[in-house]
Amino acid sequence: MKLIFKRFEELNTKELYRILKARIEVFAVEQDCVYQDCDNKDFNAFHMYYEKNDEIVAYIRILDKGISYDEISIGRVLVNENYRFQGISSKLMNAGIDFIKKVLNENSIRISAQAHLIHFYGQLGFVKVSDEYLEDNIPHIEMLYTDNSNGYKKDDL
Repeated sequence: MKLIFKRFEELNTKELYRILKARIEVFAVEQDCVYQDCDNKDFNAFHMYYEKNDEIVAYIRILDKGISYDEISIGRVLVNENYRFQGISSKLMNAGIDFIKKVLNENSIRISAQAHLIHFYGQLGFVKVSDEYLEDNIPHIEMLYTDNSNGYKKDDL
């Protein structure tokens, strides 16, 4: 399994196709949710994912500050159903958090989490900062991760 992270403009067409396919499989088909996945936010994001045999195993989108929130945000978190319950989602989220702290030198991350995943994100250091609301007819909550202890600069890596 290989960890890949690229800005939108660095993705080739096959990579983009595999990412969109994985997102549609999880969010539209599995969750039976009709929504606009191509929301123009991908252009202002890092796309981080685990790949195995040309298949997306797990994926997150790291949005620049000011795109969805004042803070950097993580969204479109998914794990291919064939790879679930193996700790891959935690591993990828932690890689994303480390990337944000160490490379982007940011210490706050905001997410819109499906409400039933509050415990999962809480274990990663996110805290609930909103009441529950509906997003695409699914209960969500905003959660915030804040770490003032990173001390890293881009040049340290």
